[in-house]
Amino acid sequence: MLPRLLNPRHILVILDEIDQEAPSHTLARPVAMRRVFVTLASVSVALLALHYLKFGQNFVGVLQLLAAWQGQPQNHYVHAINNAGWYQLLIGLWWAIWHWVCFLLLPWVVIRFIWRERMVDFGWRWGETHRHWPGYVLLISPILVFIVLVSFGEDFVNHYPFYLHAGRSWFDFLAWQALYMSQFVVLEFFFRGYMLQALRPAMGANAIWVMCIPYLMIHFPKLWLEATGAILFGLFLGILALRSRSIWGGVMVHVGIALSMDMAALLRKADLPSQWWPF
Repeated sequence: MLPRLLNPRHILVILDEIDQEAPSHTLARPVAMRRVFVTLASVSVALLALHYLKFGQNFVGVLQLLAAWQGQPQNHYVHAINNAGWYQLLIGLWWAIWHWVCFLLLPWVVIRFIWRERMVDFGWRWGETHRHWPGYVLLISPILVFIVLVSFGEDFVNHYPFYLHAGRSWFDFLAWQALYMSQFVVLEFFFRGYMLQALRPAMGANAIWVMCIPYLMIHFPKLWLEATGAILFGLFLGILALRSRSIWGGVMVHVGIALSMDMAALLRKADLPSQWWPF
């Protein structure tokens, strides 16, 4: 698998093989059409809701409504949480919750109540992930080298971690990583589990190309280089997900990259308390 992924000429060959294997193109045309409609409609709703609901100002709005309902000053709860030092972490929790709702709960509703299928069949099994480890290593290795190089820049240190107090204590670090990493689990499920496994019986290997479009678009707010890389990243992760029949290889790649970036930034900031280290 590794030499074939390294050779661009064989990508279409691999996609042809996926296209010829079950469950590709196993649905009759009317059923396939409805499958594509429901999948893409639910993906559209999920991405739309996430884009407008995940931001911190919505959390602030909820706190302000709660304060008004209880007859308190408008920013009573905002100031209280901020003074307690947990405002940024709760913003992160709000952000993570909407990822769980849009990338996990909504697909579960479709899978369970519309298609009457099992969530476990949409990439949650380990499958044959261990057989495709060279492909995942190929994806993560150059990115880890790049992280080491850019970690010496001030822009990198000022940008990561997203949670400003991640280096304040063990609790802050672990709580943030739990929220941050859970987002990658549901993201991989949404794109490489739900979308791919839902569309493959109707569209075969073309499900990968369809998945790559919204995956690219969620990277538009990022730097152009990262957004451009998302095209190939989505393609390779899609191929590996269908080969391994699992999302867990992609989860490990994302978690490894994100954790490395946070740790590199914290080490550069020298913001980690000395009691974190046994030496």
